[in-house]
Amino acid sequence: MRPNSLRLSIAILIVAVVAGSLPSRGDALSKEIPAWLQKHVGTSEGQIAPIVLERARALYRKKLRQGEVSNPCYLAKDATRPSTARNGNPGRRFYVICEAQRSFRAVSSGYGNGRKLQRANFANGRQCAKNFSNAEGSKLTAGGSYVTAETRTSFKGYYRQSGATRPFYRTFLLFDGEGETSNARERAIGGHPAVFLKWQCRFKNTQSAHADKDGYVPYGKLVNYTGGRSNGCTTWSQSASKEILALVEGNPTTLYIYPESKDINAVAKAVKQGKPLSRAGVYWNAACLKTIGAPKFWPKRTLQPIINQWRASLPKQPPLELPICR
Repeated sequence: MRPNSLRLSIAILIVAVVAGSLPSRGDALSKEIPAWLQKHVGTSEGQIAPIVLERARALYRKKLRQGEVSNPCYLAKDATRPSTARNGNPGRRFYVICEAQRSFRAVSSGYGNGRKLQRANFANGRQCAKNFSNAEGSKLTAGGSYVTAETRTSFKGYYRQSGATRPFYRTFLLFDGEGETSNARERAIGGHPAVFLKWQCRFKNTQSAHADKDGYVPYGKLVNYTGGRSNGCTTWSQSASKEILALVEGNPTTLYIYPESKDINAVAKAVKQGKPLSRAGVYWNAACLKTIGAPKFWPKRTLQPIINQWRASLPKQPPLELPICR
């Protein structure tokens, strides 16, 4: 090629880049996502937002390359979505993606309910999450990168079902985080079924392996809060929990939770400036943004001292002693 022709070709290439006629990063990502998965990408109910999928795939591929995971599936969560869908069912904001099997499943999931303290109100409503944090004891969701770890199953008490008194066990899946979420274990953050046993009384059952020194075991009522709020953990329906726990038991995989602190701060800034999120290049579920006004991230360095002071101010309480069942 002659020098003049070479210079002309370079000039044309520069003009093309400046004019934006070359494929954008978004176009490249779109082409990279297989066609069967692209139909699940979007902001409608049951779909996964593009940025959530992009980051979840990137985390999964990174951990595959590093040899940390070999599970054929990966997980993602969009905590900006509402708790309830338009049809009244629990909103689907947790995703199980198995690309080799061409499988995509969206299920309901809880988010952190937070606290309302005298020095700071970081409580979340039932429908949409406004507050997020990585502070221990905040009971809030912290977005970022995680890898599933071991499971722990614990006895919670007895309950009545179909005319019989049964023991209730709940399995807890631990998460290991990195960066801002590296204190996941300290915060006891993980995944479990969205059900708990509300204790009412205790009865004598000396044959139970879970009886206390006096032979008593707790008894209560099962409460299902599928799709609602949690203490910061990721919760699923009982049916979805069985599938997810079976998928990762002894075979860890990645979990990406959106939004991270950088996303929350960017959305809050755009709202303050009156910019449409699309123009600012950021994402939040539109219905929930309308509900909460603007999200807020409470960094650990800011919130932890407030939580610690509140805990220190609490009066000492005697150990809980349940009444005898009648």
